Amino acid sequence: MTSEGFGHPYAVLRPVRSGNTFEETIEHLLQAIRVGLFPPGQKLPSERDLAAHLGVSRATLREALAELQQAGYLEVRRGRYGGTYILESAASTGAEEGRIDPEELRDVLTFRAVIEPAAAEVAAQADLPASARQHLQACLTDLQAAEQGSYRARDARFHIAVAELTGSPTLITAVAETRARTSALLDKIPLLPANLEHSNQQHEAITGAILRGDAAQARTLMADHLEGTAALLRGFLEG
Repeated sequence: MTSEGFGHPYAVLRPVRSGNTFEETIEHLLQAIRVGLFPPGQKLPSERDLAAHLGVSRATLREALAELQQAGYLEVRRGRYGGTYILESAASTGAEEGRIDPEELRDVLTFRAVIEPAAAEVAAQADLPASARQHLQACLTDLQAAEQGSYRARDARFHIAVAELTGSPTLITAVAETRARTSALLDKIPLLPANLEHSNQQHEAITGAILRGDAAQARTLMADHLEGTAALLRGFLEG
């Protein structure tokens, strides 16, 4: 039996696989906390060990740990017995934030993963007039300038703007309704500055792909962006 055999958290804690390293790191750590692999009161393994097992940089791991500390899951202690510890309240934090029916969560995320990448692809294929291009760019600019309190509303507006470029009322309605359901879920989890910064980079890349008519890239970039959001929602809201 190795040190990573049965009962060891590394036997279950999965390496990060996607391009959304920060978001997926958050997801994996929260899942490990929630299922008791890292129980309340326990000291986390060293940053070097955790980062190596997750397959992320120590900088990314530190960023994730800092956000989880801010969200009330972790505590950093100094001194002889210093380190990062799981707070006793961590097990109930998710419930206080409003965990939902896992089936509902999966339904929203599955439908969104189908409809929004398709909308981005169709938007990039469209013959866009100058006014449409300006509208998308204006929504991106507004989103990038948003304060935390208005970020999610402007984020939703940007995603709907992408659908508007398709010219399909049915698709626009589907994206708007799906985004409303997603926003209700996002309101149950904390805003993470590192995630907002990463999301803004992704939004800019998506906009660029659409405006230069690269349909395949627009679809891929949107799918990757949505998976980052999905990772956070699964991490914070799944029981």
